[in-house]
Amino acid sequence: MIGYVTIGALDSEQSGKFYDAVFGALGHDRRTEGGGWIGYGPKDGGQGFADCHTALCPPFDGQPARPGNGIMIAYQAQTAAEVDAAHAAGLAAGGTDEGAPGHRPPGTPGFYGAYLRDPTGNKIALFAAA
Repeated sequence: MIGYVTIGALDSEQSGKFYDAVFGALGHDRRTEGGGWIGYGPKDGGQGFADCHTALCPPFDGQPARPGNGIMIAYQAQTAAEVDAAHAAGLAAGGTDEGAPGHRPPGTPGFYGAYLRDPTGNKIALFAAA
């Protein structure tokens, strides 16, 4: 079971604007920030780091953040409409499209997803059972 995820950011505040938009559409918001870190969790959660499911931060080794080849983090939405909204919000907040919202495989029910890259280039998926 995954406890939390950290995502390397070249500029935490710029990436934070992207994740504010995407996670806001999924019912999550900033729970904590400071020292280059921004933590996200459910809007109805507490305010501490333990309430965060995803954190943005500069890499511990002091080297520039860079996306991992083949690494993707998937975030579950409640509905296909939330996937659409989160994808659109991410694009409007500086993300780049890696796959428009739709059924996967195309034309088949069951899995509805969309794909984005954040301002650092990290790839995320947004999905819902549909």
